[in-house]
Amino acid sequence: MGIVRLGTASWTDRTLLESGWYPPDADTPEGRLKHYASQFDIVEVDSTYYGLPSQRNSGLWVERTPKDFTFDVKAFSLMTGHPTKARSLPKDIREDLPEDAPANLYPKHLPKDAVGRVWEMFAESLMPLHSAGKLGVIMFQYPEWFMPGKRSREEIVAARNRLSEYDIAVEFRQARWFGDERSTRWTLDFLRDEDIPFVCVDMPQGFNSSLPPLAEATSDRLAIVRFHGRRSETWGKRGVPVIERFKYDYPEEELKEWVPKVKELEERAKETHALFNNCYRDYAPRNARTFGDLLPEE
Repeated sequence: MGIVRLGTASWTDRTLLESGWYPPDADTPEGRLKHYASQFDIVEVDSTYYGLPSQRNSGLWVERTPKDFTFDVKAFSLMTGHPTKARSLPKDIREDLPEDAPANLYPKHLPKDAVGRVWEMFAESLMPLHSAGKLGVIMFQYPEWFMPGKRSREEIVAARNRLSEYDIAVEFRQARWFGDERSTRWTLDFLRDEDIPFVCVDMPQGFNSSLPPLAEATSDRLAIVRFHGRRSETWGKRGVPVIERFKYDYPEEELKEWVPKVKELEERAKETHALFNNCYRDYAPRNARTFGDLLPEE
């Protein structure tokens, strides 16, 4: 049997800070992270999707958390083919952009050496976490237009090879990867062959981005579940703020559905990470704690 780590996809979300979940004396970045780490043993760093992390912050995270604490880190948007704002790029790369560069940048808009530099800076910034044994996985959440096929498989393997010192995990946001029994088997077999953890999800159903709530471990090292909530009315709407898509408070009966699934993952992998991404006020930490209480003790 492996171990299950429980946590949330952020500890600095604005609405969480406003919710009263943190005690009054946890009023600094250091105090908040220390308090969070006293309640959970893992957190997902979501801010690294929007901007490259820094070695300084990685070092501070190491200092402010217990020895056995784990950080899963989300890959930077440019690394997964998402639109990226120029302001989130390093200064030297921004200065080399052409004057007619679009507002939303993709790797094709940057010189190859600049793209490579982004990957190198991302990897270098996480070395303090890795050296301290506190880095879990780099979470590659691919966009809805990342379709199944040879080119996509090669891109995933290339990402793994670029970050060869680290572990990566893959989350899809395109239903065609699991459109039928054949494609599901094909997708999972590919990840198993490459020993890359598949990110299981609980999310709204019925959208092009929807994945079924499968509990599959494609690596015996690690299994991952991300709980996105089930707020269907806002999930597929354009122009809806991110916070409105994930504003979902899980009732206990829905969390119970995942108890046997997580126990099954626990039997197949050395570690299972259960991360609540319904980041609105204190929904995520409350739901994570409830889910932990539902898991049977060995």
